[in-house]
Amino acid sequence: MSRINTWNPEDDRFWQSEGKKHAQRNLWISVPSLMLAFIVWQIWSVVAIRLNDIGFSFTDQQLFTLAAMPGLVGATLRFVYTFGVGMMGGRNWTVLTTAVLAIPAVGIGFAVQNPETPYSVMLLLAALCGLGGGNFSSSSSNISFFFPKKARGTALGINGGLGNMGVSVVQFITPLIITTGTFAFVAGDGQQLSNGQEVWLQNAAFIWLIPIAIVTIAAWFGMDNLPGTKQSFSNQFVIVKRKHTWIMTWLYVATFGSFIGYSAAFPLLLKSQFPEHISLAFLGAFLAAASRPVGGWLADKMGGAKLTSIVLIVMMAGAGSVIFFLGNKQFSGFLVSFLILFIAAGIGSGSTFQMIPGIFVPKEAAPVLGFTAAFAAYGSFLIPKLFGWSINISGGYAPAFFIFIGFYVLSIILNWYYYQRKTSEATSAQQKTATIA
Repeated sequence: MSRINTWNPEDDRFWQSEGKKHAQRNLWISVPSLMLAFIVWQIWSVVAIRLNDIGFSFTDQQLFTLAAMPGLVGATLRFVYTFGVGMMGGRNWTVLTTAVLAIPAVGIGFAVQNPETPYSVMLLLAALCGLGGGNFSSSSSNISFFFPKKARGTALGINGGLGNMGVSVVQFITPLIITTGTFAFVAGDGQQLSNGQEVWLQNAAFIWLIPIAIVTIAAWFGMDNLPGTKQSFSNQFVIVKRKHTWIMTWLYVATFGSFIGYSAAFPLLLKSQFPEHISLAFLGAFLAAASRPVGGWLADKMGGAKLTSIVLIVMMAGAGSVIFFLGNKQFSGFLVSFLILFIAAGIGSGSTFQMIPGIFVPKEAAPVLGFTAAFAAYGSFLIPKLFGWSINISGGYAPAFFIFIGFYVLSIILNWYYYQRKTSEATSAQQKTATIA
């Protein structure tokens, strides 16, 4: 940990001589911290589908609720985490919020070993995984302070995209790690499946304890609290009075909210419709997360509003295609359509985040990034619950996807009116600022 006394990344001489190295170091510690947060946050998307296989007897509705509960709590915590960096400093807050991820990881590891564990306990552990969901708001807020405006979209895309990769990491590694008894001497005995195979579901949680410890230590010694970034809660809370805070929140819900919501629900949806292909459940989250840095970079090059409009149109078409192929039970078409939906959502997550620093002054942009992320995180609760509602009323998923399409249409209109057309308020303000500069 170094001590930074002055910070001005917009000064090119300062940035090249000193600022860049500090910013890069903090970014590359922030990335694994955020990845672990997403892993813990989304761990129930893969644990839930295995519970009944090892002796639990939960209903489909209960399983969807377990997958959705971390989203509800994580989204709510993001409102708190949004203001954490401003009140405690980026390094201090990252250390604290990374260390507490061990609490639900330990709890899940012990709870899944006993099929008599009450549903209420499982629900509490799912809620505690929401601790990981809060981190994105504070992480984005923190990293936004380190980089100049010209590089902020790319930096936020890297931090968010690689951090989001935690969703696909947990969905890819869990099916592999639970089949080995390597850690049985410390993690406990395995569980018997109906086909005679033995699994160690507790590994899905225990495996992350050592990485959590390592990254917590790295954050303590390697990250920085920047001068001039601390703000009181009341000073930061002024953003709720800004009209554009709420418009950008809507747009980010459409992009990142879709990404995280589909990621939480996709494994259960795949198991219910095409169970023979459940091993591909990680693909959607992987492609969406990988696309996010591309979205930030492209937005820096071509403009965030224009790119956001394109991806929303693609998402609308992708949702329509999913409806068609689900109705015809065509797996290949369904998978391609859903993956296009994931990729577009990932790119859109990067492009909408790139727009925010251009609309708000730096001290407001940081909490706005966290605030919009807080609302968007409710997608990981609402989308699985919408799928459950859709099944209950129609026996299929089409009603839910029609709702998503309607939401994307409204988002396209809002984005065009406020940010894309040449006479919009935001465009005029940005042109005026550029002229003065």
